[in-house]
Amino acid sequence: MSYDPPRPAGRLLLTPEDREAPARVRRLRQLGLGERWDPALDAFADRLAEMAQAPYAMVNFLVENGQFFAGLHVPPVPPAGDGTVPEFARVQPRDHGFCPHVAARRRALVLEDVRDYPRFAGNPVVDTFGIRSYLGAPLIDSTGTVLGAVSAADVRPRLWGRAGLETIKATAVDLMGRIERSAADGLPL
Repeated sequence: MSYDPPRPAGRLLLTPEDREAPARVRRLRQLGLGERWDPALDAFADRLAEMAQAPYAMVNFLVENGQFFAGLHVPPVPPAGDGTVPEFARVQPRDHGFCPHVAARRRALVLEDVRDYPRFAGNPVVDTFGIRSYLGAPLIDSTGTVLGAVSAADVRPRLWGRAGLETIKATAVDLMGRIERSAADGLPL
């Protein structure tokens, strides 16, 4: 199986190496995830956006050739700029956004202003979608495999705080439990 290799910028690795890609892809296939969007995961992303009071929220699975947003909440009108922001597609390259960093770290990531971090400030979603803050937590299944992440993002700097961190972590654990119960029971989410 292949995956997009990390892209170095000088000596700074912008997209982390994904050593778990083959195991993750196998596990996603076992669970029937990562190939189609799911209305239940869109509803989950909608609730997450409401809880976080953020214009963007995602259930993101890191798939063989990039990222797949099986659950996605985007604003009906771009929240910043002149309205010419491109559509936020369900499939994105690995170097777009911050969920690959969450997966590589295997722990939550809080970026109150992405422009404060050279590693993240140059990410394509900053310029393309105007993303300025990010809150994400890994989706780790019972086998210890990181399948992806749940996240919220905003076009303005945000003080997510400890409450935001605890909420996103609890949200990830809750969703992973739902996914595994659904798969075990052979039922839809």
